[in-house]
Amino acid sequence: MDTIDTSGRLEEALERLHGSGPERLGRLTNHAPMVVEALAAHGQAGAVHRWLDRYQPKLEEFPASVAPVNDANWPSALGDPRRAADWIAYFTHAVRERPWRSVLADWWPRLLPGLYGGSTHPVIRVGHAVRALCTDENEPRRTELAHGLGYWAARHHPVSGITPLPAASTAAEALDAVPPITTDGRGFPARLVAVRQLPLWSGEVTAPDEARARLTELVRAATHRYATHGHGEETMLVHAATAPNAVLRSLDALHRDLWAPSLHAAWTASAAVTAMYAPPQPVTYTPPAHLTPEEVLERALAHGDEHVLKLTDTALDVADERALASALRAMELSAPLQS
Repeated sequence: MDTIDTSGRLEEALERLHGSGPERLGRLTNHAPMVVEALAAHGQAGAVHRWLDRYQPKLEEFPASVAPVNDANWPSALGDPRRAADWIAYFTHAVRERPWRSVLADWWPRLLPGLYGGSTHPVIRVGHAVRALCTDENEPRRTELAHGLGYWAARHHPVSGITPLPAASTAAEALDAVPPITTDGRGFPARLVAVRQLPLWSGEVTAPDEARARLTELVRAATHRYATHGHGEETMLVHAATAPNAVLRSLDALHRDLWAPSLHAAWTASAAVTAMYAPPQPVTYTPPAHLTPEEVLERALAHGDEHVLKLTDTALDVADERALASALRAMELSAPLQS
């Protein structure tokens, strides 16, 4: 159901959002740019501003600059969330001076090791921006990519020291084999540090086409898994599917040499989120009705929650009944967006 939106509503919404910061309350992500792109991509551009009006109370002003980031000093600013405005300014200038694909090609391998920062939201935002640019190139969409890359650079957070466990044969089996960590209500960064072992499902893949196939399989498996495991944490477990899907969406804009490293980072992110929020036991889930993809999207839009809409977006990409069931499960588990 993807469509090329020529209404200009996405551009209007992005311009409206670029005066807002990438976060609120110092730690919570601004999901609005991702949601409005998803709505436009699936033929709901007419609903973009109505949804954004509902989300408006969650937006904060754009943060203040600290000091300019440039080609010489960027390593010292990488991973510093106080520098979000500086990073966004840097990338805004870059995509005005150079083709956006060239900027992405330079920075993807630098940022990829830090995909885990910001609860994986920065790479998800970049994935939405890349999809928008691959259908139509214009200044608001290029600026959105700059905001996504800047957010990623500011929240850059590498993961290391994970012991590989024996690999399973499929993505679904590998996710089942992820050992859950013991938690005490800690937030994402503390939980991420506690992840010390993960199955080595993607570790030996080097061929680009196999990496794409594996990544596609992972997105499908993680999306399906939400229906039976989403009750472990209805919001955070969404990212086990949406983060690798953001990487998958970006592959065609990247050199093929980057596909295998992208798979490895996406697998680690998906598996880590699975470990961090896995429920004690899965449940059997039967959807309340057999709905078309269009009907599922309409229900998600009426519900309004940003994570519900983003999981629905990924479910529509997977495009099978089990994926749509996961979207419906997210609507049951999540609180609706307040109007």
